[in-house]
Amino acid sequence: MLLARVEGNVVATRKHPSYEGWRLVICQPIGTTGEAEGSPQIAIDAYGAGMHQQVIISSDGLASRKAVGDDKSPVRWMVTAVVDESEPGKRI
Repeated sequence: MLLARVEGNVVATRKHPSYEGWRLVICQPIGTTGEAEGSPQIAIDAYGAGMHQQVIISSDGLASRKAVGDDKSPVRWMVTAVVDESEPGKRI
């Protein structure tokens, strides 16, 4: 699991059928100070996280495939929580 910030939406004219009905967001992993760490990831989002909102993303591919209902889906990342507030300097 990673703390991340939503940086945008993904719009695709063609995508894997298992993504049908799912919102895809670009999530930039961040540290506790809010600085970017690593490469952005594309995640499915069932919570409707807003632009620049902090979220927790999980790379548990099995859970993501269960969520979309397709064992052969290429989905890997999913938003598992939206962060309401965090304490500065505290690791999540």
